[in-house]
Amino acid sequence: MTLLRDQDLAHAFDHAAGTYDRLVAMNPGYHADLRRSARRLRLPDGGAGLKLLDIGCGTGASTAALLRAAPHAEITAVDASAGMLERAAAKHWPGRVRFVHSPVEELTRAVTPDTGGASGYDAVFAAYLFRNVTDAQGVLASVRALLRPGGRLAVHEYSLSGSAAHRALWTALCRGVIIPAGTLTGDRELYHHLWRSVLAFDTAPRFAARLAGAGMDDTRIVPMAGWSTGIVHTFLARRGPAQPDGVASPC
Repeated sequence: MTLLRDQDLAHAFDHAAGTYDRLVAMNPGYHADLRRSARRLRLPDGGAGLKLLDIGCGTGASTAALLRAAPHAEITAVDASAGMLERAAAKHWPGRVRFVHSPVEELTRAVTPDTGGASGYDAVFAAYLFRNVTDAQGVLASVRALLRPGGRLAVHEYSLSGSAAHRALWTALCRGVIIPAGTLTGDRELYHHLWRSVLAFDTAPRFAARLAGAGMDDTRIVPMAGWSTGIVHTFLARRGPAQPDGVASPC
């Protein structure tokens, strides 16, 4: 199945930026689920003194969820789509939030460990990102490099359980609701990509194995409630010790 990648995908998001917030608002629980995943990072003291990284921030919904979970933290939010970032930056944010335009594949060039503090970022949040990147393992390596030792990662993602029933439900939702809504805004190709990218992406157990293969410790899969059960998951992990040379990824 053909998927949008890199610049083509960024341009599709640029085009959709003006209507994106209205479309996701039609998704029951979209913002509540993001807030739930951000809370699952269990950041102490409202994030006071912490430096956080939000990758694939889009129009800022994930950034807002992270800010809600850690209102006193410094947050750097990154996205490859200039149009989506323009929408995000136009919203009201405290001075502790900043936005950076960069493909996530170039993350370590756009933000360095120094920008997250001498020992790296305290946590990274990634929402609806990894199924859209061409080199998920490479991006995970960058994330690990930017985290301080013991730093936390939460990935909020459409990652199917592996059940045929959940796969069929996702296709029914896309064909009956998501793609028709995107067609009305002139973004049919992007929402076809959404449908296909979820079907092509790792199942939840496989993505958890991918995290472990990238040197992340204490990996857990936590499901969402309601209609998204078996379709959307939170993946939680911590940066583990350095991975020995010659250790191969399982993915």
